Amino acid sequence: MDFKGITELIKVMSSSNIKLLEVQENGISIKMEKDSQGIVIKNEAPVVNSSSYDILDEEVSRDLAVEKKETVNDENIYTIISPIVGTFYSSPSPDKDAFIKEGKEVKIGDTICIIEAMKLMNEIQSEVNGEVIEVLIRDGEMVEYGQEIVKIKKL
Repeated sequence: MDFKGITELIKVMSSSNIKLLEVQENGISIKMEKDSQGIVIKNEAPVVNSSSYDILDEEVSRDLAVEKKETVNDENIYTIISPIVGTFYSSPSPDKDAFIKEGKEVKIGDTICIIEAMKLMNEIQSEVNGEVIEVLIRDGEMVEYGQEIVKIKKL
């Protein structure tokens, strides 16, 4: 488990009702407990040095403290949000064209992107007919549950 994976686990646990999480991967065991003080990480085997924990704590605190930017509430703009935490992919494979681009027309049921979660590829489909006005995530970036990923102007 790498630094990014640990950070992602902390974010998921922070935003959920989970009180205890134990993960074992490649001989590394991490146990996280959430109480009224926050999340406590208990390592069964060393993963990173203590200075990395300071960096991790700072990054997680900064990420959790970031305020969501206000969006203009336009009835003709439909925002697709991520239904899961995972990695955003704009195309079916690296050598294929992107599913959507800004200015492209989409119909209900068209694939917008793929979000990989736990080695499963989840196709995200359009729920409206319209024109893509903005893709908010770059290929290969991590997305959070509820994060805005694409804006479509309804037709």
